[in-house]
Amino acid sequence: MAGNLGGKKIAFVVANEGVEEVELTEPWAAVEQAGGRPELIAPEGGEVQAFNHLDKGDTFAVDKRIEQARPEEYDGLVLPGGVANPDQLRTVPRAVEFLREFFSEGKPVGVICHGPWTLVEADLVRDRTLTSWPSLRSDIRNAGGNWVDEEVVVDHGLVSSRKPDDLPAFCAKILEEFAEARHEVAPAGATAGTRG
Repeated sequence: MAGNLGGKKIAFVVANEGVEEVELTEPWAAVEQAGGRPELIAPEGGEVQAFNHLDKGDTFAVDKRIEQARPEEYDGLVLPGGVANPDQLRTVPRAVEFLREFFSEGKPVGVICHGPWTLVEADLVRDRTLTSWPSLRSDIRNAGGNWVDEEVVVDHGLVSSRKPDDLPAFCAKILEEFAEARHEVAPAGATAGTRG
């Protein structure tokens, strides 16, 4: 896969229950294989319970609670999907604030499937072009975003994909963006236009 992360630290932010397992494990492995250092961040310590669609999957040890995490410690961020994961995460005020702080620094973010729900809550899709699981289309549009049905979309360092089938393209693109590092911050109300 493209990108050499040279030890860059990448935050994987999830709820303690409900993350789609493959949307956590495949990007995690891609970051590790590219020389990055992934770190699992969740609202509570202990473990994260992953799911394979609606069935319980494996558990994963939390590296840091969201209250302890600081955006300046990370070079990139991944928001995996799963229906329950972002729905729970968006109710955690510190998680929402963490994302706002992260975006304000212009650092690259990857989000897949239902993951953009948390971005909608944080008002971070306005004037951006992105994709997601199709059921989020109206939520993204109602929050001022431009939803498109594409395998992978990049807008000012925000990489988005629709579903697990898109993971190969998603993983390749997040590695490219993480390797590039900071991007020009797209101000609220600006026209987003760096898709590609």
